[in-house]
Amino acid sequence: MKKLVLLSLLLTAVMFYYIASAEGMSGCDTNCAACHTLTEEEATDILKQLGPAITVKKIQVAPSKGLWEITIKAEDKEGHQKDGVVYLDYSKGNVILGNILKLKTKENLTDKRMGELKKFDYKSIPTKNAIVLGSKKAKYKIIVFTDPDCPFCQKLHGDLKQVVAERDDIAFYIMLFPLTEIHPDSYKKAVSIMCTKSMKLLDDAAEKKEIPEENCSTKAVDDNIKLGNKLGITGTPTVILPDGRQYRGNMKTEELLKAIENK
Repeated sequence: MKKLVLLSLLLTAVMFYYIASAEGMSGCDTNCAACHTLTEEEATDILKQLGPAITVKKIQVAPSKGLWEITIKAEDKEGHQKDGVVYLDYSKGNVILGNILKLKTKENLTDKRMGELKKFDYKSIPTKNAIVLGSKKAKYKIIVFTDPDCPFCQKLHGDLKQVVAERDDIAFYIMLFPLTEIHPDSYKKAVSIMCTKSMKLLDDAAEKKEIPEENCSTKAVDDNIKLGNKLGITGTPTVILPDGRQYRGNMKTEELLKAIENK
């Protein structure tokens, strides 16, 4: 009987050892990346199934467990090279094209990452066609591409005014960039505002008030559109910080301030 008990205990111990080794008692449960690897060559072979003109630039653990974040350079239909972010699960069988949103803070982690990747040469961006909100002597000068009929831009505009009211070291250089495909009336509104570079009319547009149509020969809006297209801006609002980082979409005031101060 004693021999059977000892044999049973021994088998249990051996079984427990192998289970612990297979599962990794402090391994995959807490650090999945320790159990999984992905080389650039592997990632390239996988992603080229989506398109041959894809180059893998960097691989790192994604903000969500069980995923790799892969920074890529891809060629669009017009032959332009663009940076992007995709996710690959640890099975290496599923590619995720989309955004990771942190529910607690509503922060778009993918957009944040893209802002870090797509840094602009800030000093080379001309701002002669900008409407300046705040002091031109401010320490922080932020460029904002906006559309008069964009609801997210309208919300952000109110937040920008609040920031300027509280901080004299921050100014926003607002570039009107109408997205006529989704906001058909935005171009003529932008032209009307730029005829006199009227902050009052820009405020009215943000408050969804009627904008009187002005007929002038300004080319500022057309120049802004050409500039935005050259920079690869496809949506509004787009915020460009002095260090070249960009943020797309509406941001909470506290998030914007942290980004400006690089915290």
